[in-house]
Amino acid sequence: MKDNIIKDKSFAFALKIIALYSQLQENKEFVISKQLLRCSTSIGANINEAIAAESRADFAHKMSIASKEARESLYWLELLHASNLKDFDYTFYVKECTEIVKILTNIVKSTKSN
Repeated sequence: MKDNIIKDKSFAFALKIIALYSQLQENKEFVISKQLLRCSTSIGANINEAIAAESRADFAHKMSIASKEARESLYWLELLHASNLKDFDYTFYVKECTEIVKILTNIVKSTKSN
């Protein structure tokens, strides 16, 4: 099977967020961590749904939802960083997530233009 870069990147990002979530749970931070976990793991779930899309429009819609979830992840990462609740490698997570947003944005644009 051919490599799927966005699928692989979103899966790796979700695993990193799960690890961060575990650390946040140990610090008894439950609200931001749960929101971050939900939207970050939803990115890959929507990408997988897009792969099985029934039409080009359905594919673009699912990829668009994945992009929105990635943007939401950026928001929660920023909020977590600004709150100083947990010391974590903010720059690393934002870089990874921003890259996912850019790839998804390009996929949606190219799908809609073809």
